[in-house]
Amino acid sequence: MKLTGIHHVTAISANAPLNRRFYVETLGMRLVKKTVNQDDTSAYHLFYADGAGSPGSDLTFFDWPAAPARRGTHAIVRTSLRVANEASLQWWRERLTAAGVTVSDIRSINGRASIDFEDPEGQRLTLIADGGDIPFVVWEKSPVPAEHQIRGLGPVTISVPRLEPTETVLTKLLGLERAANYQHADHAGGDIHVFNIGAGGPAAELHVAVEPDLPQAREGAGGVHHLALRTPTFADYDEWAERLRAVGYPNSGPVDRFYFRSLYLREPNGVLIEIATDEPGFSADEPAETMGEKLALPPFLEPKRAQIEAGLKPL
Repeated sequence: MKLTGIHHVTAISANAPLNRRFYVETLGMRLVKKTVNQDDTSAYHLFYADGAGSPGSDLTFFDWPAAPARRGTHAIVRTSLRVANEASLQWWRERLTAAGVTVSDIRSINGRASIDFEDPEGQRLTLIADGGDIPFVVWEKSPVPAEHQIRGLGPVTISVPRLEPTETVLTKLLGLERAANYQHADHAGGDIHVFNIGAGGPAAELHVAVEPDLPQAREGAGGVHHLALRTPTFADYDEWAERLRAVGYPNSGPVDRFYFRSLYLREPNGVLIEIATDEPGFSADEPAETMGEKLALPPFLEPKRAQIEAGLKPL
């Protein structure tokens, strides 16, 4: 029973049309699911991913009328997206700069070439070179050439004031393995600690920055809501639900999101972590070729479609 990598990252936007334009038209990701937050149906939940909406490729956003996030610790602070190689990074530096985005020089993060930038609301993002060996599905309608397309999620960085309680939950409860340390210009407090999720690698790492001198972060636009880790099947998921129950670790209990099943817990420094299944996926309720084109609602929200649609703004 092993977690196998990053499943998705869910962030917050206060401007859904601007968000869609940036992630689809600038970053060239596919909007694979246009749905609503199941706990707040007045808000869009937008999923951007590779051409098939593959598990491990989706960066998602809640559309909330929130004030800008306050940066600090006790938070998810950086999301990485994978591209093939350093030539792609150079291509992206030129594309993003031409779009008016400030981009760092190419530099090494834990031995991988990378560039840092932010989306229009201040969401901190990194593109990393993954070597081109991890399978992904090209989106044929992307404005980005296939060889330079974003291939999926890479390492995610969280900030905590103390490592030890977080490390205990990551390793003893969730089965991650502490693997390496490195330094990053944005985190002057010291080393960032790398934890492998399953086999590890560019799609399966959680990076933990220890920053006791920072204020506590405040959730908002341009910030991240939660991180989800992959478990392959419903059977694995049931084992995780039983494990959390048996050890008495506080959690949400099983939650069926229709496109995947979820368990939610907070590590001791307050970062929200989800365990999510790879199955059944985003084509569960619409054809793969037209995913994301219309508002999709899980069956339990379908009776409220008229009411939900009336409360949403056009994208």
